[in-house]
Amino acid sequence: MTESNGLHVLLVEDEVNIAKNIAEYMEHKGHIFDFAMRGDQGLDLALESYYDLVILDLNLPAMDGIEVCCALREKADRHIPILMLTARDSIDDKVTGFKVGADDYLTKPFSLQELEVRCLALSRRHRLQTSDQLTLGPLVIDRKRKSASRDGTALAVSSMGFKILTILAEAYPQVVSRSELTQKLWGDEPTESDALRSHVYQLRAVIDKPFAKPLIKTVFGAGFTLAIDEN
Repeated sequence: MTESNGLHVLLVEDEVNIAKNIAEYMEHKGHIFDFAMRGDQGLDLALESYYDLVILDLNLPAMDGIEVCCALREKADRHIPILMLTARDSIDDKVTGFKVGADDYLTKPFSLQELEVRCLALSRRHRLQTSDQLTLGPLVIDRKRKSASRDGTALAVSSMGFKILTILAEAYPQVVSRSELTQKLWGDEPTESDALRSHVYQLRAVIDKPFAKPLIKTVFGAGFTLAIDEN
């Protein structure tokens, strides 16, 4: 079973049964895995090959997860998303992991379903943060050129409309509240109460009205999100 969102993952884990369970579940979901049982081996592999992310156990022979994470952040020529996997659950351990550059943390025991969700979210967040172009279904946003298109048709969005669209795209599939949207657009500067409503209305006129289905969805009492058909 191969899926378009399949990830190429490096798993650095010295407990064979745990590594086997993770691999069997994740490979069935369409992801590709490489393995290392020692910290130094994991570091070498991560520096030699391209991975969407690294699942890194904390307790490892030769080099522990903290040392591997430190070395990766120091030596790699790009930011490789790292999900730290550990039996330790103290706040100090988590703080240390984040301080040396871990992007996320999962404590054993964990569900394999949650592990996959975390991996997908981490990889997607990384792509959104590093790519000039965001693609969500029919919507393409070019952050460098500050332009957007839907189904290949260029959208004549205003500068404020582009900001709103980008905020919603970066947050997708989460809902962005009105207060959060207002804060990101204007900061602490006072604005007219209907200013946001007016800008969203203008954006909808450009991005939704000429098309069969609306992309901007109002979630009553919560805020706004994008209605993207994942198929």
